[in-house]
Amino acid sequence: MDLENLCKRTREICQDVADFMKTQQEKIQTNHIENKGIHDFVTYVDKTSEEKLVHALQPLLPEAGFIAEEGTTTKRGKVFNWIIDPLDGTTNYIHKLSPYAISIALMENDKVVMGVVYEVGLKECFYSWKGAPAYLNGREISVSNAESIQDSLIATGFPFTNYSQLDRFMRSLKYFIENTHGVRRPGSAATDLAYVACGRFDAFYEYSLHAWDVAAGAFLVQQAGGKVCNFSMGDNFIFGEQIVASNSKVHEEFAIQVNRYMVK
Repeated sequence: MDLENLCKRTREICQDVADFMKTQQEKIQTNHIENKGIHDFVTYVDKTSEEKLVHALQPLLPEAGFIAEEGTTTKRGKVFNWIIDPLDGTTNYIHKLSPYAISIALMENDKVVMGVVYEVGLKECFYSWKGAPAYLNGREISVSNAESIQDSLIATGFPFTNYSQLDRFMRSLKYFIENTHGVRRPGSAATDLAYVACGRFDAFYEYSLHAWDVAAGAFLVQQAGGKVCNFSMGDNFIFGEQIVASNSKVHEEFAIQVNRYMVK
């Protein structure tokens, strides 16, 4: 399989769908917004974008199935599956804020072998494939060189539907606010992970996430020289609904603190 060419074709598809998103953004009205759950929004743009992605990706790898946020297809592949978030950051999108992103990963058995995160607002495409470096718009990227939490800028996502760990999360937030360069919450987990991959953020953690939120971005972090785990410092971060990602130098220190507040 030519993963490099497959990645190129996937990026072209992302560009086409991103153009559609931009044309629709000014047309979004209140009556176009649906609630999947408390504060969990979806629009016709999410659904149509996913349909466009599935339709365009299907012929590239006919045997592949899909794990897609909006459920426009339930086809599963025996070996290959695309993991798709057509619009990560819908709340930002409907409020005309950035970032919001398209996230696409290709999984072979239980391993991601290709990932693309296209941040639409800035037209930034982050991508990599198995055996390759990570790139941003054609330029090779790597994680930051921060050597301690004290020297790090942390990204996270605030819980908006699942408040089961809110007290723990608020205590962790207090610690990181007091002991780092600061904490940022852009509103798109896929973009947060891409920003760790290119060194803008030194570390990221969040809970109540899904595979389509993190699969591509986590792969990018690893391809860019970083490390990823779950809150228990294990490797179940794609389907485990929690993730810790950082550069290699601060990873152990950062993961221990996340574990301390979010698990123990």
